Amino acid sequence: MAEERVQRRLAAILAADVVGYSRLMEQDEAGTLAALKARRRDVLAPLVTQHHGRIVKLMGDGVLVEFASAVDAVQCAVALQKGFAAANQGGSEARRIILRIGVNLGDVIVEGQDIYGDGVNIAARLEGLAEPGGIYVSGTVHDHIAGKLALRFHDLGDHALKNIVKPVRVYRAGADRTEERTAHPAPAMPDKPSIAVLAFTNMSGDPEQEHLSDGISEDIITALSKLSKLFVVARNSTFTYKGHPVDVKQVGREQGVRYVLEGSVRRAGNRLRITAQLIDATTSNHIWADRYDRQVQDVFDLQDEITRQVTAALQVELTEGERARLWASGTANLEAWEAAIQAPELLESHRREDVLPARRLAQRALQHDANYAVAWALLGWSYWNEAFNGWTDDPDTALAQASDALEKARSIDGTNPDTLALLAFLHISLRKLDEAFLLAEKAMLLGPNHSFATAVAANVALFSNKPHDALPLLQRARRLCPICPAWYVGDMAYAYLLMDRHDDAIKTAIEATKMDPDYIYSYHVLAVANAELGQIDAAQSAATNILRIDPNWLISTFATTQPFEDQRLQKRLVEGFRNAGLPGASDLASDAASKGW
Repeated sequence: MAEERVQRRLAAILAADVVGYSRLMEQDEAGTLAALKARRRDVLAPLVTQHHGRIVKLMGDGVLVEFASAVDAVQCAVALQKGFAAANQGGSEARRIILRIGVNLGDVIVEGQDIYGDGVNIAARLEGLAEPGGIYVSGTVHDHIAGKLALRFHDLGDHALKNIVKPVRVYRAGADRTEERTAHPAPAMPDKPSIAVLAFTNMSGDPEQEHLSDGISEDIITALSKLSKLFVVARNSTFTYKGHPVDVKQVGREQGVRYVLEGSVRRAGNRLRITAQLIDATTSNHIWADRYDRQVQDVFDLQDEITRQVTAALQVELTEGERARLWASGTANLEAWEAAIQAPELLESHRREDVLPARRLAQRALQHDANYAVAWALLGWSYWNEAFNGWTDDPDTALAQASDALEKARSIDGTNPDTLALLAFLHISLRKLDEAFLLAEKAMLLGPNHSFATAVAANVALFSNKPHDALPLLQRARRLCPICPAWYVGDMAYAYLLMDRHDDAIKTAIEATKMDPDYIYSYHVLAVANAELGQIDAAQSAATNILRIDPNWLISTFATTQPFEDQRLQKRLVEGFRNAGLPGASDLASDAASKGW
């Protein structure tokens, strides 16, 4: 008999498997097999056909699919995740079938109906890296489909994959910004005037001036947020519309507000032109609009003037204290202000490599104005970040430097909610949780629309092992910031974990990873929650992501830097990390003895 013909071809390969399949089979073998068979028949097979793919083989809980097009492969992967998620709606946790998917474009060896080779192996390795519900693609796939799909891709760096000679660039496929904004129901309208301030458009033709237009928008948001009779959406939420065509009615619906303030900034030499308009998002009618032509040095007066006119147009009555705080100026030095406004975005990234650039910006601002409270607060924030995340060999010194800088900021301006919230965070790290809550409470009083201060108060509750107190605070923080930072959602996942609501913890942590694949604390929850459920594969996948983000991460460092008040809770988390296979447990005995736990 003639030998089967062996050939090679370029193909896009999709590899998928079911998360926690062994656990599901152990709990309910017949039910799991029936559910998996139904998903293959009703979801997998039709979608593969629709996207011009070929199912090469089914392997227990896994599937291998070949496509002629990388675009078709990735579109099918996205459709599969959505289809499986929809099929899981309303079912029990035990019956949920969740996929991990890897996609690669490469050379494959074909023998009959089967395929194998590095092209297939890389897809399988990527699937093993992916988190539950996730899609990881290789660099070759990313480069091939760039600009062809309305998806966001997060660069996860080079990975050394088992039995693959060269490191492989890995990307995580995520939703586009429009999908992120519409992923949740529209928030209810508050019972007082509500406003979203969009990032003012940079009309200067110079990308280097982007920070100027952003800074003006941020300062207006900061000023309006201090008013108790206004509801003001946070900057993190409204700035997601940057670079996109804006429909004010859509913004109003998605942010749950009646009014939208938008504008533009044009800088030409020492001249500055700003336009601003206040719009009723329910009707698209203009409430107020103006144009300002001034010297650049007048930017602070301009911000005050715009803020005054907005409050007047909304007929907001200010208290004496609010009036004093509203017009208080942080600095009159333009160079100091322009340096400082670039630092928060770096510090909010929660990435080690962004801390020093942010610190240098704060220090540059202080060189121009040594009495600039905001710059002192940013400097303190940079030191606190190092200590809290274990990014320094001398956390005690970093905490002392953070304390000095933040207390200096408070001595200059004791009414700034950001400074007070950061001081609360510092007191958490110092294990002074009562003082931390008082500071956070004062920050919320002085900044009634301050989502950050509200989230910090929730953070205090978490470290105090009061998840039932933390959850409503986090829900309020998310209402103030409908498109919020990943750590708000990550903290909600932590709260659910501490409440032993494992299903909610995992689902919420996965949501946080989709918002920011490099936010490490989401993977903490996934590692511990899955380990406690006996889903070791999923726990180990989370552990892999923890070490991807921070290769130096150790259980012992976590145990000594995270200030949980209840040491039984800390022991619980440490045990979960151990079971997930994370390193660094050997030093815990001596650490525990020295700290009395």
